[in-house]
Amino acid sequence: MKHLKSSVLFLLGAVLFFASCGREDSLKSGDLVFVKIPMDYNLDEASMERAIGQATSAEKEMNVIHVAILELEDGQEWIIDATIRHNVDRHPLDTFLKDFTLRDGSLPEFEVKRLKDKSLQKLSEQFILNAKQYLGQEYDLYFKAGNGKMYCSELVQNSYLRPDGSFIFPSLAMNFRDEDGSMPVYWEQLFARLGEKIPQGEDGTNPKQMSLDEGLETVHAAFPPKKQSR
Repeated sequence: MKHLKSSVLFLLGAVLFFASCGREDSLKSGDLVFVKIPMDYNLDEASMERAIGQATSAEKEMNVIHVAILELEDGQEWIIDATIRHNVDRHPLDTFLKDFTLRDGSLPEFEVKRLKDKSLQKLSEQFILNAKQYLGQEYDLYFKAGNGKMYCSELVQNSYLRPDGSFIFPSLAMNFRDEDGSMPVYWEQLFARLGEKIPQGEDGTNPKQMSLDEGLETVHAAFPPKKQSR
């Protein structure tokens, strides 16, 4: 009888474990959406599918090029971010997806992350209010802090503040290089077209480093949400 009871408890525990492993998280306001493309992706590449086929899905082979703030309101998803096209702006998720649709009509890889600290998660609405204070501010092509302009991860850094006003995401020497020290083609082409020097090593933030912050955890939820799938 004792053996039977132990077996039942073991099976029940196993069922609960596998059920939890297969459970999908829910998206929440204040989640951060990171945009990822293969390290060798060429802005002039006609086929994103071919570019992806040439790269593996390993983390080191993906280049994080953008971060955005997710806001949920009345059942609709909104994005607050800083881009060259819109400057600092709040727009529907469909606009965000359209902006990041690649030349072959496909979408890049998205990864949603959330602050691990439960007490900081409770401040998500304040983070969003902070971000909205910057709406309309010009996009920062120079990646310089405190110049009255804003780039994507700088917007997040300035919006995600602790109750004492300090940054949750610290400034670091910016690193745009791959793990082997090479510079991804995307950054070389982008900054060349902007007529700017890649701000490698300068003080600031970038989406790649922010995505690796130990204070963040991955949200296992479909993004874009299934109702928005293309």
